[in-house]
Amino acid sequence: MSLSEIRTRLTAAERRAGRPEGAVTLIAVSKQQPDARVEAVLKDGHRVFGENRVQEAAGKWPAFRERYDGIELHLIGPLQTNKARQAMELCDAIHSLDRPKLAATIARLAQDMGRCPGLFVQVNTGEEPQKAGVTPAEADAFVAECRAMDLPVRGLMCIPPVDEEPTLHFALLAKIAARNGLQGLSMGMSDDFEQAVMQGATHVRVGSAIFGSRAAV
Repeated sequence: MSLSEIRTRLTAAERRAGRPEGAVTLIAVSKQQPDARVEAVLKDGHRVFGENRVQEAAGKWPAFRERYDGIELHLIGPLQTNKARQAMELCDAIHSLDRPKLAATIARLAQDMGRCPGLFVQVNTGEEPQKAGVTPAEADAFVAECRAMDLPVRGLMCIPPVDEEPTLHFALLAKIAARNGLQGLSMGMSDDFEQAVMQGATHVRVGSAIFGSRAAV
């Protein structure tokens, strides 16, 4: 697979869903990828990337930003409160807002910094104990709590259970977003992004299908 193939498949999925071309943002997930692979995608003109860890992003992206204009960086992995300031300095969007303590920290830092990345609330649609995210039942109240702190909540994010039909989880996330007046839906990865597009995804997170298998940790 390659970036051009993924772009072609994404455009076809938008067409099948009756959505305009470019309606869905492709986030190239560059976590644990060698710099040479990332640079190849940058040279191909792509500018929207996703990282799982703040530390890895900090070691990689400042240098790329010096050489390439227009990079948009999304944090898609879990965020510890003690890394929140660094994440907010580095990233244009954070997709893993998942608890009140983190929301309060981001709100305080946003006041200090005078800016805040776009935020996506992570919803644990499968209610899996090992996964981060608020439960579907908690989502409305948490979105309201974040809005009361003047946080720029743009949408919701989910990672469906690996052994369940993802479309059901995408549809659930879309329903929660709609009733909360949220436009953003960060959902869909390498194996299921086309289904996510059909359910209204605005951001899909594709890594290995663009870059190849990740480097060993």
